[in-house]
Amino acid sequence: MSEQGLTVAVVGGGAAGFFGAIAAATANPQARVTLYEAGPQPLAKVRISGGGRCNVTHHCFDPAQLVQSYPRGGKALRGAFSRFQPKDTVEWFAKRGVRLKTEPDGRMFPITDDSGTVIACLSRAAEQAGVTVKVRSPIVSAEKANGGFKLQLKSEQSITCDRLLLTTGSSPTGYRIAKTLGHQLETPVPSLFTFNIADKRLHQLSGVAGIPVTVQLQIDGASKKELKALKQTGPLLITHWGFSGPAVLKLSAWAARLLHTTKYRGSVLINWLPSLNQDQVRSELQQLKAEKTKKAIATYSPYSPISKRLWQYLLGRIDIDSTLTWANLSKKQLNRLVQELTQGTYSITGKGVFKDEFVTCGGVCLKEVDFKTMKSRMCDGLYLSGEILDVDGITGGFNFQNAWTTGWLAGQAIGQTIG
Repeated sequence: MSEQGLTVAVVGGGAAGFFGAIAAATANPQARVTLYEAGPQPLAKVRISGGGRCNVTHHCFDPAQLVQSYPRGGKALRGAFSRFQPKDTVEWFAKRGVRLKTEPDGRMFPITDDSGTVIACLSRAAEQAGVTVKVRSPIVSAEKANGGFKLQLKSEQSITCDRLLLTTGSSPTGYRIAKTLGHQLETPVPSLFTFNIADKRLHQLSGVAGIPVTVQLQIDGASKKELKALKQTGPLLITHWGFSGPAVLKLSAWAARLLHTTKYRGSVLINWLPSLNQDQVRSELQQLKAEKTKKAIATYSPYSPISKRLWQYLLGRIDIDSTLTWANLSKKQLNRLVQELTQGTYSITGKGVFKDEFVTCGGVCLKEVDFKTMKSRMCDGLYLSGEILDVDGITGGFNFQNAWTTGWLAGQAIGQTIG
């Protein structure tokens, strides 16, 4: 450590970087904390998150339940959340003038519905804590030197520091630096994506949203144990390329690595009536057949969540003519309709993107990091936080909570180190 005090370099100006830098400078006011951001503006993902509203966290204040929303990293985060969890995030922002509100699905946003509020808060807190923020300052390499680190900027300038916090998200440069300093990586692959379905008739329903469904993945060669876990219930959105919405995004997160190995090919079973079992659906359709004998099946949907357009599309998938009456519906056709409503099969032909957020599955191996302090077990003086780790959550504020928690823990630990 220099005679002027502890020097800390935070590489990456996202949520984890800012939280880590603020925590370090607050815990050790004598430390010189500098945050390096490669781009022209920090907190870019914060700005676009939640459609520009910023889904700060999730209203789940039980760490044991919270970790169930992380396909990878939940076990490692269990202890971390006992030290800093969503309730602490809410209080942190409230103390700095940003109140959060909870939506019916548990997502928490600033009451302003403006991500700029969160960015302004973090920027102000960093300035007040004495953090120096440098934009357009990409760090391209790092090496151990004189008990600390020597960092090389793209401008060919070099800097030294006593402690290094890597918060570079899914940046290839960040992964490369972590490997140089002794870490192994779980191969990064996309998480949180939509499903491409090659069905032009389905694409014509683009915009139909909010349908509560159960979606289950089917992949050849996958074990029963793997497939059992790949099932989600929630709202579905039909798009001009296939399926999106919370149910699909959550499923994509749990199946991220498996779908990557199949080149994003497989199929999904959709239960359009998740509150009913097949026997109940069959009974209700038989009752309609008896009561609506002269009525054309296609003229109305007997199930309120299923619009008339969607109902007619589902009938078309099993070749039921639009003029067919309930009285003339055969037993075979009725069984096919039950199957279509509760276990319709759709082939996945690829993946789309989730425009509000890009999340990566993979990163630095978790066994190589002490989750009490986020300190590297492989390189003394190195700390890692956020998405550079092999941690990812489903949509709903969970990925930001990972950033807040691991950034805060790292900053606290860095600020409390001496020499």
